[in-house]
Amino acid sequence: MPLSYESLFEPFSRAMKPRARWRVGVEAEKFGVDAQTGAPMGYEGERGVVAIFGALQERYGHRPLFELPGGPIIGLERDGVYVTLEPGAQVELSGSPHADVHAVCEEMTAHLNQLSDVSAALEISWLGVGFHPIARPEDLPWVPKLRYAIMKRYLPTRGAHALDMMRRTATIQVNLDYESEQDAMRKLRLALKLSPVVTAMVANSPFVEGRLSGEKSRRAAVWLDVDPDRQGLLPTLWSPRSSIRDYIEWALDAPMFLFKRDGVVVENTGQTFRSFMTEGYEKHEADIHDWELHLNTLFPEVRLKNTIELRGGDALSVRMGAGLPALWTGILYDEQALSEAEALTEGFRFEEMLALRRCIAKSALLAKLRRKPLADVAQAVLGISIGGLGRRGRLRPDGKDESTYLEPLARLVEHGRCPADRLVEDLPSDPLARTREILSRTRV
Repeated sequence: MPLSYESLFEPFSRAMKPRARWRVGVEAEKFGVDAQTGAPMGYEGERGVVAIFGALQERYGHRPLFELPGGPIIGLERDGVYVTLEPGAQVELSGSPHADVHAVCEEMTAHLNQLSDVSAALEISWLGVGFHPIARPEDLPWVPKLRYAIMKRYLPTRGAHALDMMRRTATIQVNLDYESEQDAMRKLRLALKLSPVVTAMVANSPFVEGRLSGEKSRRAAVWLDVDPDRQGLLPTLWSPRSSIRDYIEWALDAPMFLFKRDGVVVENTGQTFRSFMTEGYEKHEADIHDWELHLNTLFPEVRLKNTIELRGGDALSVRMGAGLPALWTGILYDEQALSEAEALTEGFRFEEMLALRRCIAKSALLAKLRRKPLADVAQAVLGISIGGLGRRGRLRPDGKDESTYLEPLARLVEHGRCPADRLVEDLPSDPLARTREILSRTRV
């Protein structure tokens, strides 16, 4: 049955849920490296991902996931929690939706404890940092996932840093819910405005191949030169009159990677989904599954699908990383905080935030917004989130609310600093000693 325009709204309307059912989820990536040298973990071999995944199955009961019957392993699942792989063998926790950030933090900690347990004997360490601090491109494997092979061929034609984005970056993403179209668009617009500020707050990737890069977020710099048709700050969504239809129109004009028929991947790079929907491709007609797959191949700083996905943060340690879901939850799940953040960002314009996005990769919170330090805006954002989390009143057994996870970040922001600033302090000049210190400072 041909795909109708009206059916394009289905994935979004299906995702809407009442406030009582709103949850918080994270996707947290990390690099596995040789504990002594920082050499990247491979996919196969005695110390590779396949070995790590095998140990997780044996000790903790994870179920293996395969793209095709008899194919290579590409992930694990246990009790609704997924462990998946990015193209360069970055390991990602794709967590369950939870009622509060306390549960998210517990899940992240449990996942890391399992990884540490099975990798200790192999002398594998795990790094929470936005760009691989040691590896050269030629050192990294390619995970044998069909989609990645297509991206490897296509994306370099659309941006010089595409392969670095795929294999040498890592992030923490936050997933939050929405109850209606109005609620979704309100949150999406605000998050797009705030995304560069949050990226600066958590900048955590100052190294390239064992050296200082001169940037505080190499990951943020890389994303500036990746397929412009599928990433960025979505200027058509900044209008207060924008709707889900506007997001759909943007997605329709983004180029495709692929679609699937009877379990077989059909490569279809370059054709927009709009063209595929109206003209087809080699006698294939678009269906709703193709549309949902296409939505998952788009990489804006804030993505709308079955959740609102906040994508702008560098990977971090668990201690610091729990602050990201806390930050966004405090702002987007409390009505007063949402209104306060809208007032704070009311005058933000797309062009100036786009320019800011270019500056923060190098300068993070030392960048200027309208001639004022970005750190001032960051402190205001933190205050708004802390207030929202306090009003939510989700308490741990020790009586602390979710704002406790913002404390490490708040101590940095107070002084105009980001996590990268701590990573680069007083590094040894000797290359071997510097490598060991980088590995020590970036462990999750």
